[in-house]
Amino acid sequence: MFSEIGEKYQHLCIIQAENPDGDSIGAATALYNYCPQEVTLYCPVNIPRYLRYFKDWSVISPEFDFKADAYIIVDTNSSLLLSKLIDDKAILNRLTHAPVYVIDHHETASDLPFDFTDLSDIRSSCCEVIYDLIKQTTDQITPEVAENLAYGIEADTLGLTTATISPKTFHTMGDLLSSGIDIADMEERRRQLMKKSPRILQYKADLIKRVEYFLDGKLAMVHVPWSEIEEYSDEYNPGALIIEELRLVEGVEVAICIKTYPDGRLTGKIRTTTPVAEQLASYFGGGGHPYASGFRTYGLSYDETVKEIISALSKITQA
Repeated sequence: MFSEIGEKYQHLCIIQAENPDGDSIGAATALYNYCPQEVTLYCPVNIPRYLRYFKDWSVISPEFDFKADAYIIVDTNSSLLLSKLIDDKAILNRLTHAPVYVIDHHETASDLPFDFTDLSDIRSSCCEVIYDLIKQTTDQITPEVAENLAYGIEADTLGLTTATISPKTFHTMGDLLSSGIDIADMEERRRQLMKKSPRILQYKADLIKRVEYFLDGKLAMVHVPWSEIEEYSDEYNPGALIIEELRLVEGVEVAICIKTYPDGRLTGKIRTTTPVAEQLASYFGGGGHPYASGFRTYGLSYDETVKEIISALSKITQA
């Protein structure tokens, strides 16, 4: 099926979700370098600075390509993470009437409001799924493709340390490394972009002071209002800045960063030390991995959402 895409279409558009990460960028740029036809890359938000260690990040555009023959959505099958597309009637109409393919690696069932061909599989990352699809058509993976796939796998597995990896993941990484890519060079680029300005470091300190604990310290949450999203997101994603710190607190099993937006939208990034993240996100129509998930709501205030989270988590832990 994957090989047929190259044979049937001359112009592809690769779509990422509204929360780009290393895996989605790696998947998109790998396809950009692999597919022989014209390829455009679309993400509804600008790529955050700290993710720009991918050499081809600048090819990704916030302008939707209406002229593509077919569309490939990577690293998600959730309407919540593609709401900017779905809420745009012109884009939704295009996706409804054009061929759409989805390449994802999450277990969450799709709720996309248009038909698509599913090329997904349960793997450590979307990049590992794409590696498998490419290997079905050729044994030769160029260094450019291998670099993006390897970096995406490493990003989504936190350096091959998460519960989602398998022995096959290590074989995949070994094959990608054999193409001659330089992991050390990538890590140096990543470290340079991960550096924080004094302003961001002070903001992180402010976030830490605002952390709230619930359920006898097992749940840690922090709230990021719209004013801070506007002020800091271009330089550093507030959620990425604080979420792992929360998960590393003694006694914390569930860490959540909640952002609120002026349109009534609220998003939650969940990281856990026990496999309950996806279950918790599903209470709000979200999904993801057992240890890393997210959700989005409309119409609930921050305080109301906190109460719902505490109630849902109590039910999950008592089940």
